[in-house]
Amino acid sequence: MGDGDSCLKHHILELRTERGWTQQQLADALQVSRQTVISIERNKYMPSLKLAFRIAEVFQKSIYEVFDYER
Repeated sequence: MGDGDSCLKHHILELRTERGWTQQQLADALQVSRQTVISIERNKYMPSLKLAFRIAEVFQKSIYEVFDYER
């Protein structure tokens, strides 16, 4: 990425493992595939805004506690 690009970091793997959830359990809670969870955790896929809010809701956190915007 260039100097002007920004990056969205997340704490999904950390939050999931703190709760002792499997990727499948998180996927079921989010109503997405396990592959989607894997891709998000590996930073291969950026969730939509709607999914990002669902992720925060499932973890009972604010979206700001789950995602960090870095410039």
